[in-house]
Amino acid sequence: MNTLSRRGFLAASAAALAAAHLPRAVMAQAVAPLGLSAEARTLDINGRAATVFGLAGPKGQGLILDAGQRFQVDLTNNLDVGTIIHWHGQIPPNAQDGVPDMPMPMLKPGETRSYDFAPLAGTYWMHSHVPIQEMNLLAAPLIVRSAEDAAADRQEVTLFLHDFAFKTPEEVMAEISDGHGGGHDASSMHGMPMGGGTGAMRGMDHGAMGNMPMGGMMDMGDMAMDLNDYDWDAYLANDRTLSDPEVVRVERGGRIRLRVINAAAATVFWIDTGAAPARVIAVDGHNVRPVAGSRFGVAMGQRLDLELDLPNEAGAWPILALREGARERTGIILATSGAEVARVPELADQDAPAFDVDLSQELSFEALDNLPDRPVDRSQMVMLGGMMQPYVWTIDGAVWGQHRPIKAKAGERVLLGFHNMSMMGHPMHLHGHVFQVVDINGRKVKGARRDTVYVPPMSMVTVALDAGEAARWMLHCHHMPHLETGMMTEFAISA
Repeated sequence: MNTLSRRGFLAASAAALAAAHLPRAVMAQAVAPLGLSAEARTLDINGRAATVFGLAGPKGQGLILDAGQRFQVDLTNNLDVGTIIHWHGQIPPNAQDGVPDMPMPMLKPGETRSYDFAPLAGTYWMHSHVPIQEMNLLAAPLIVRSAEDAAADRQEVTLFLHDFAFKTPEEVMAEISDGHGGGHDASSMHGMPMGGGTGAMRGMDHGAMGNMPMGGMMDMGDMAMDLNDYDWDAYLANDRTLSDPEVVRVERGGRIRLRVINAAAATVFWIDTGAAPARVIAVDGHNVRPVAGSRFGVAMGQRLDLELDLPNEAGAWPILALREGARERTGIILATSGAEVARVPELADQDAPAFDVDLSQELSFEALDNLPDRPVDRSQMVMLGGMMQPYVWTIDGAVWGQHRPIKAKAGERVLLGFHNMSMMGHPMHLHGHVFQVVDINGRKVKGARRDTVYVPPMSMVTVALDAGEAARWMLHCHHMPHLETGMMTEFAISA
């Protein structure tokens, strides 16, 4: 062995020895980051070409991380406009949270930015934090598998839901704001006479509302719930309509983990598993005690993980997403090899009901991993308001830019009571935190751990959380037209 090669050998040996003693977190830095790009793409929607945005990863739209894998991503903006991506439900350092100028600016066209944090396992997603870009489908799944997922004998299927318009998001917003968006109210929905003289929700089961700490519930006069404020051109499941749905090949008698993500701008969906009985095992990425059934609702920004045991026979099982308060639907088909797949019409025979107006579904969810018990340091009521004409939506009576931040100190136990005094439901999303539902209309619960909670009209939902990193975190409605017209504030945490 000559001197040079011996020197090289010794250097290599020293490097290998040093690497063996490095902390695992440091060694992980050597892993090449995943590439993710915001870019334009073309979809075929019922025979018409549509140019939309998307988030392309190494294997198609979105990202799937293995158990224990860090979120190490190089995000490139291949659009001709600036953008920034929010990792919905994850808890990155605030500087990586993905909100324009809070604190980082949007990525310019052609710019790349690196992200690196330890992700939470579960069903998540990512989307532009510019509402009109999200309305143009700049969103994708973010699946972080757990060790349990890796060991489980089950097939994983993702159901990613969108609403879509051929018009530009700006045109859609103009129509909604002018009151020409179409949509439906609930005044005659599924037998509920919601516009009668004895109160807007006369005829409903108020069992879950018995302890509501307010007197306005039955005093809404002739006001009716507004469910959908825009009639979209199409409703998409994994970028497709029921005229040409995705057919997922499954095994006879197989077990499926169905990861449902509602990425729609302004549509609540019911997930109907039909002849394939299901159970909810997680919401917003966090495990709950299993809840059996065949129809579960999911609001914008929320996720549901369903476990399905398929019959031990050949067949096809449509998994449908029904638009709240309407006949439109979308979905995918689970089918064994060679099974005949029947066409499913895009319109159901009747309107789907309103979603969780009495919060009975939310009451059914119990976290498997509760927040630790501790005294509450701070309580804050968060008033949700707004109306269709003029089309303005507010938090604590103010729109973004005129808002008063909700304040807390890092480490404090905080209660936020969302009190909805408007006639539309609001899925409320808090950045940088996981909270637990602890009170529903005055009823104490140990409910689901979440990052997005749905608050129906004239209802109150209280969540508990421990304030995290000292920073400005967004708190907003995940109905994009509501967000675009100002329904956002900030959860300002000081050290």
